[in-house]
Amino acid sequence: MDLDAVRTFVAVVDAGRFQDAAADLSITQQAVSKRVAGLEKDLAVRLFTRTARGARLTIDGQAFLPHARELLRVAERAAASVLPGSRRLRVDVIASRTATSGLMRDFHRAHPEIELDVVMLLDAETAVAAIRSGAIDASFRAVAVPGRPLPEDMESVRVLDESLQFLTGPAHALADARSVTVAQLAGHRIWMPGIVPGTEWAAYYDDLVAEFGLTIEATGPNFGSDALLDTVADTPALATFIGEHTRLVWPTGHGLRRIPVTDPTPVYPHSLLWHRDNPHPGLVTLRAHFAATAAGRDAAGTWTPAWVIPRPASQP
Repeated sequence: MDLDAVRTFVAVVDAGRFQDAAADLSITQQAVSKRVAGLEKDLAVRLFTRTARGARLTIDGQAFLPHARELLRVAERAAASVLPGSRRLRVDVIASRTATSGLMRDFHRAHPEIELDVVMLLDAETAVAAIRSGAIDASFRAVAVPGRPLPEDMESVRVLDESLQFLTGPAHALADARSVTVAQLAGHRIWMPGIVPGTEWAAYYDDLVAEFGLTIEATGPNFGSDALLDTVADTPALATFIGEHTRLVWPTGHGLRRIPVTDPTPVYPHSLLWHRDNPHPGLVTLRAHFAATAAGRDAAGTWTPAWVIPRPASQP
């Protein structure tokens, strides 16, 4: 149904005359008549009876009027829902306990006026597709994985280099260490069943293994962080890596240790990714926030894979 014709119909009702409606709509009287005639043809009814005093609604016109007004109200609400800044800013944080979720909590505390939708997408390709389709406004990822360069229509900025920690149970050989060097980890079994082949974090850990001769096992089903912590607590020969800002809670009896890794400290590079043509003002604020708060990028004594090279992003 032609909304312009519906709007013209309502204007004629409110003005009482085709000529006055034409003036209100800044169109010709002929255009008003043409739109009303087209609407009547679509509905297969007469909406007005012309009299010497103007236009009078027929019974069908009276029945149609409240629905016509509702159509226009719905159209206005639909248009308003996608005006820049009128809808919530949607950001992918990958998982709820990660550093990126914490980054978004900090942003929300700093900018409570910006309404947020937080989603969790597994892999980078899904995130990029969601950004391109407009399903989300931004995503946190490590860029650019070998063989998967950042698409030309995307922008990114490095926002956090998160140090890795070595997580052990109380009976592990390194459990009492205040810190461990990367060299000390060689020969120890590091179990990470959450590594999904083809993801950016799989590429990151592949490079970590190749660089320092570590043993990372991704075997077995991934039952989540609680099951991982239970196994590490009960198995002296197993340990795992977790991010410094990853939020984990375990039973007191587990006796788990989070041990800093040094010489060098492996860090996971979190970048914010968005479409360069996205006009959402909340995205501008988000980028400005991270520009002001980003820390730890390429600090002395840290390690990231050679492919983690931040591409210059447009200024907020």
